[in-house]
Amino acid sequence: MRILCLDTSSGSAVALTDAPAEGPVTVLGAAHSPDPRRHAESLAPMTAELLPAGSELGAVAVGTGPAPFTGLRVGLITAAALGRARGVEVHGVCSLDVLARQALDLRPDDEVLVATDARRKEVYWARYRARGADDVERLTGPEVGPAARAAEDASGALVAGAGAGLYPEQLPPTTGLPTRLDPAVLARLVRARLARRAAGERVELGTEPRYLRRPDVHVAAAPKRAT
Repeated sequence: MRILCLDTSSGSAVALTDAPAEGPVTVLGAAHSPDPRRHAESLAPMTAELLPAGSELGAVAVGTGPAPFTGLRVGLITAAALGRARGVEVHGVCSLDVLARQALDLRPDDEVLVATDARRKEVYWARYRARGADDVERLTGPEVGPAARAAEDASGALVAGAGAGLYPEQLPPTTGLPTRLDPAVLARLVRARLARRAAGERVELGTEPRYLRRPDVHVAAAPKRAT
C-alpha cells in the first residue's frame, strides 16, 4: 500500500512510501522545507511533485502535532482534502511519536523524552519506550511548558528533538539522536497501528489536532447593557 505522509508540526515534510503488510517500508520520494511559517506555500507544491494526478495511493498519514495552530491546520486540511479527493482513509499520528520512533530505532532498549519547540520559551514533550520494531508506547504527555518542567519527566531517559537543543542547560540533548522529524516513519507507525486495530485493540489514529494551548483569539464577550 502506498501511503502519503505529511507533517507540519515544525517545517513542512512530505514522503511517499510503499508500506507492504510485512517487510520494510520503502521511501519512494521525500521533500522538506525547514521554514516554520510558510506551510501553505510549501506543502502543496511538494505534495504535487511527489504525487502526480492519477498516481496510485492507498492512504494518507498526517502528523497531528502538538504544534502551533496555523501550521498544523495546513497539514491536517491538506491531508483531509487529499483523502476525500482520492477516496482513501486519512490516519493521524502524534508528531512526537514519530520522533520517538526515530530515536528508539537507534537505542531500542532505552526510554526517550522527545521535546520540540513550542515557542514562547516553552517546549512540547512526551516520554516513550519502544513497542515492537515499528511503534512506540507513550508513558507521559504530550504536554507544553518550560523546559525545566519537561526535565522533570526526563530522569533516566534519552532526550531527543529540537526543543532540547534550544534549552540545553535545562534539558541536555542526547548526542546522535534526531532533531528533525522524518515523515516516512509515519507510515511505519500507521501500519503497526492498523495491524493492532485489526487484532481488536483500540489505537490512536484520529486526525484531531493537538494544540495543547488555548487559542490566542477569543470570541468577544457580550457588551454590557447600557442603563
